[in-house]
Amino acid sequence: MNLPTFKYNLDPIKLGVIIEEETICPVCKKERDFVYDGPFYSLEEVEGICPWCIADGSAAQKYEGDFQDSYSCDEVDKEEYLDELIYRTPGYTSWQQGYWLSHCGDFCSIIGYVGWEEIKHLENELESDIKRICDDYNLTNEDFKNFLVNDGDFQGYLFQCNCCKKHRLHVDAS
Repeated sequence: MNLPTFKYNLDPIKLGVIIEEETICPVCKKERDFVYDGPFYSLEEVEGICPWCIADGSAAQKYEGDFQDSYSCDEVDKEEYLDELIYRTPGYTSWQQGYWLSHCGDFCSIIGYVGWEEIKHLENELESDIKRICDDYNLTNEDFKNFLVNDGDFQGYLFQCNCCKKHRLHVDAS
């Protein structure tokens, strides 16, 4: 059985938030070979949600939970985009609260975890995000490049606009 497709998280296996593991999903009660292993904000502690129950919104509905905090997102043009992101999209693993970037009035798709080595070819395209990050963290451009290491204490998260394909960058620190 093919995994569902998520508009804002195109490869949740690569990101490590959907893993191959046999489980009985607590939502649909079906035996599944894949399980969600990422952030889920609910009053109940829930484990073992399958990707199909994320995609159809039944997991968020059953547990009155969110896969992304609605206050930790850029603004978008339509409420339906926010609903899809927080109720039907697997999140990503981050040091702090994850933040979801937007562009062209819609949320971007998360592409991956990055350090400077993985994105230096995108420096010109990411110029405004890099400037914002340097200002937010009181860093010089050179410090930013030295500190941003994939799987390090200063982690980058690369996003891409689904409309114009522009890349965006978010970071957080341990």
